[in-house]
Amino acid sequence: MPKAFISYSWEDEDHRTWVREFATRLRADGIETAIDQWNAIPGDQLPAFMESAIRSNDYVLIVCTPKYKQKSDNRQGGVGYEGDIMTSEVLGTANHRKFIPILREGSWSDSAPTWLRGKYFIDLSASPYSEENYGDLLVTMHGVRNTPPPIGKPFSTVQPRPAVPHQEKEVETQDIRIEGVIADQVTTPRMDGTAGSALYRVPFKLSCRPDREWADLLVNNWNHPSSYTSMHRPGIASVVGDTIILDGTTLDEVKRYHRDTLKLALAVGSCFALR
Repeated sequence: MPKAFISYSWEDEDHRTWVREFATRLRADGIETAIDQWNAIPGDQLPAFMESAIRSNDYVLIVCTPKYKQKSDNRQGGVGYEGDIMTSEVLGTANHRKFIPILREGSWSDSAPTWLRGKYFIDLSASPYSEENYGDLLVTMHGVRNTPPPIGKPFSTVQPRPAVPHQEKEVETQDIRIEGVIADQVTTPRMDGTAGSALYRVPFKLSCRPDREWADLLVNNWNHPSSYTSMHRPGIASVVGDTIILDGTTLDEVKRYHRDTLKLALAVGSCFALR
């Protein structure tokens, strides 16, 4: 079971209630979630509690608001101390995937601490917030990563196999769905001034692993969609294992355009898979 700690600023009772209800829902959805309202008691050394919570959990969910940004950037209070611990861990372990920003209030530029500005974030700022975006968070934390198949015997010890007559694979209709964005695998742009250095590589988790024919059809449907906007980017989609990858886009384009185009590409593809 994944474990998560929520970092947030104590702003007002409504905000603390939102965080508590958010943590409660995560626990109901299989994420062992810790917040200071539950796990810190009077008499605890708060710096020690915060350091332990950040280092011992699989994920740290950072609830971003304009006040959180202010406190983090200015290293004020508990938020500032947590920021020091988190940036230190990123520098020391290079494990940036552990830290997932959650946009709760305001725009991203107004709410993201400087060290998080280039990261992919989960937008839960609406009221009620997007179920699709919440699903992305669950997919990320529960996601089962592809593993390579076992390695066989060295070639020199393998006996030649007799030819096997070609057999046609049965075609079965299969409902392949996009489960969500794998947030901790979204790349951070290089921002070095070269062409494409401000663009992201965004992976979408599929409900199962399709065959090559399905993958080729999906890419073709992406490159030639039946409906698209002027922001469409043909040539950036690929399928690797059970993941669709859009390599070379912006977060705003994914949110406003590309996600819908991907759903259309899946629907037009008739969802056939070979087994």
